[in-house]
Amino acid sequence: MPGSGRPREAAGSPLAGRVAVVTGAARGVGAALARRLSDAGMLVALIGREEATLCQAAESLPGRSLCVETDVTDRDALDRAAREISEALGQASVVVANAGIATGGPFVHTPADLWQRVIDVNLTGSANTARAFLPHLMDTRGYFLQIASTAAFGSSPMMSAYCASKAGAESFALALRGEVEPDGVGVGIAYLHWTGTDMITGIDDHPVLKALRRNQPRFARKVHGTEEVSAWLTSGITRRARHIYAPPWLRWCQPLRPAFPALVSRLARQELRRQPPSRLAADTGVLGAGGRADFAAYQAATRPMPPEQRP
Repeated sequence: MPGSGRPREAAGSPLAGRVAVVTGAARGVGAALARRLSDAGMLVALIGREEATLCQAAESLPGRSLCVETDVTDRDALDRAAREISEALGQASVVVANAGIATGGPFVHTPADLWQRVIDVNLTGSANTARAFLPHLMDTRGYFLQIASTAAFGSSPMMSAYCASKAGAESFALALRGEVEPDGVGVGIAYLHWTGTDMITGIDDHPVLKALRRNQPRFARKVHGTEEVSAWLTSGITRRARHIYAPPWLRWCQPLRPAFPALVSRLARQELRRQPPSRLAADTGVLGAGGRADFAAYQAATRPMPPEQRP
C-alpha cells in the first residue's frame, strides 16, 4: 500500500480524505479514473480480475490504495472485498461500477456462455457491486456511479450482448436512484462514447460497426483518450452529477434517442446485405485484453476437471 501523502491537486478538493471504490480498474478507464481520484486526495480501492496488472495500477497511485482481485459476478467475493476495504481504508463514499466486457459478432454465432458472460459482468456485476457497497454509501451518504454507454441509446447489430447489458445497467441505475436518494445516496449514470481502450482496438475490422462509425458526423467519430474521459468522470463525481456525458456534447443527444434505433437499423441492414455470412461469422469474439482475460478466467473456473486430475 503506497504512502498516505496527498498530492498538491487535492488541496481544497471535496473528495480529499474520502474512500473510492472502482471496479474494472486494472486497465483502461478504470485505471485512469483511479489515478484521477487519487490525485484528488481520495483513498482508492481498485477491484478487477487481472491481479498483477491491478496491483501495478494501485502501486502507481500517489495516495493510499488497495487492490482486491475480485470477480464482480461473485457476490460472496464482493462482500469479502467490501469488508477488506472497510478495514483497510474505511467505508466507501464513492463507488464506480465500471467493470465491463464486450463481444462482437452475430448473435447466432456467439457462444451462449460468452453472450451470457457479458450480461453477467456488465449488468449483474453492477447490481452486485451496488448490493455489496450500499451499506457503506448509506452510512457515508455517498455516491454510486454506473458506467453506461451510448450503446444504451441505439442498439447496434453485432453487439447485442453489450448493448443489452448497457441498456439494462442504465435502467438499473435509474431504478436504484429512486430507491436510495431519500437516504442521501446519490446515483449517477455516465454515458461514454468512443473511448481509447483496448476494447475498441480493431473495431473497424467489423464491417457493420465500421459502417456505423463511417456514417457518424466527423466530431462523433473522434476517439477520446482515457485520461480525458476520466477527467470528465471525476468532475461529475465531485458534483455528484445525475448524468455525466463523455464527451459533453452527448447531452444534446438525449432528446433524439427515440430516432436512433431506426437509424442504426437502417444503416446496419445496408451493410449486412453487402457482407457474406462467412465474413460476419469470422468476426465473432471477445473484444480487448481485459475481456479476454476475464473470459479465460471464467472458462478455467467452470471447465470440468479431466478424470485423471480428479481426486
